[in-house]
Amino acid sequence: MPIRVLSTELYVLPMRTRMPFRYGIITVTELPHLFLKAEVEVDGRRQTGFAADHLALKWFTKNPDSSHLRDTLELVEVIESACTIARAVPKVPTVFAFWKYLYEMQSAWGGGWGKPPLLSHFGTSLVERAVIDAFCKARSVPFWKAIRHNTLGVELGTLQPELEGTQPADWLPPAPLGEVIARHTIGLIDPLTDSQIADADRIQDGLPQSLEACIRAYGLTHFKIKLCGEAPKDIDRIRNIAAVLQCTVADGDYRYTLDANENFKSAGGFREFWSKLSEEPSLSDFLTRLLFVEQPLHRDVALSAAVGHEFVAWPDRPPMIIDESDGSVPSAREALALGYVGTSHKNCKGVIKGLGNACLIASRNKTSPAAQFRISGEDLLNVGPIALLQDLAVVSALGIADVERNGHHYFRGLAAIPEGVQAAVLKNHGDLYRLANGGYPSVRPVGGRLRIGSVNAAPFGTAFDFDPTAFIPFSTWSKGLS
Repeated sequence: MPIRVLSTELYVLPMRTRMPFRYGIITVTELPHLFLKAEVEVDGRRQTGFAADHLALKWFTKNPDSSHLRDTLELVEVIESACTIARAVPKVPTVFAFWKYLYEMQSAWGGGWGKPPLLSHFGTSLVERAVIDAFCKARSVPFWKAIRHNTLGVELGTLQPELEGTQPADWLPPAPLGEVIARHTIGLIDPLTDSQIADADRIQDGLPQSLEACIRAYGLTHFKIKLCGEAPKDIDRIRNIAAVLQCTVADGDYRYTLDANENFKSAGGFREFWSKLSEEPSLSDFLTRLLFVEQPLHRDVALSAAVGHEFVAWPDRPPMIIDESDGSVPSAREALALGYVGTSHKNCKGVIKGLGNACLIASRNKTSPAAQFRISGEDLLNVGPIALLQDLAVVSALGIADVERNGHHYFRGLAAIPEGVQAAVLKNHGDLYRLANGGYPSVRPVGGRLRIGSVNAAPFGTAFDFDPTAFIPFSTWSKGLS
């Protein structure tokens, strides 16, 4: 089954949020959404594949001193590099062989220019997704079957040496999840109650705005709480969030994660914060509902030997996973060796890399069932009509039961997408999308869950035709940056 990328085209849709979202060191009110169209030769026939993602600032490189222009230009560079390399990859026998060639060449390019792997392989992931989409369409096979039967040709031993001689089907669920729990992000400046929203800031678009309104509208039970890294502010806000959850979630039965956004420079610093949080009397029940803490330590130190020593000296630490530190194929197993309990999956970090990580986690849980290692599903404001559905196709195939989904909260659904695509999404994915009061399709969790049967049945998440030429050509958009 020879694979070859014949051409790539890029388009951009500038998007604005319906409300500001603050995470880490940035508040997002607008950002570009990128579409990649790739013509791929599969088994001697041409097939079009698509991928899409936000160009999210201050995540791939969380440098407070660089300008937004510089950050955007770096994203442009890695995407253009990956597309150029992809078109030069010789005809190869499998999707995995294509990915391996692209990954290694992009690593060499990025290393030569001093790009961190997380940034460099954002470009790799976009091309990889478009190739997987084309392959699944050409073979008329849904993604979960492609990995279940390993028609992608994935060599697990190449990704994780301890999995040599095994297949993805040895570690992954026999069928994808028909629904996933939506884990709702609570941004650093999100209003918790309707009464906190000033009249001038009230949004009249038919979607809920405050945390309590979202819980009531969507039946939410799982949450992700952003931390700012300042103990007094974080503890006070957590106290207020806990009160809202206890009063608003049905039967007060909820679970949550904490996202520390790399705010701590050492495990000792985070341990001090955790001690203060644990000493808060009003949070004793709240703390028992924690699932894990996401990336508490800055990526510069998170995978250092010193952290491993500090973890050994802190045996009753909360479960912690990496996210931004998961920049390359070995990162997850390095994290497990230090004492983390797992890593996150986002398609922007790589589908095949994430597949290897999920199999590694499953293997470790089989040999040490009491350890409860995990791979989580996380988000970068993920939205449709392409990116969100592809991401859901992957997490359901990997068996990730609760997933951070917040794009439908910070954006007005598919209001920015042409009406023809809106209609196609509603027709083909009516289990996931509902028509909002504003007249546009929007993801709507029901009972706190997203129903994704139509996503699993589609080749790679999407079951409709798509034409990105309605958007701005990437070359035209990028010229306007300088």
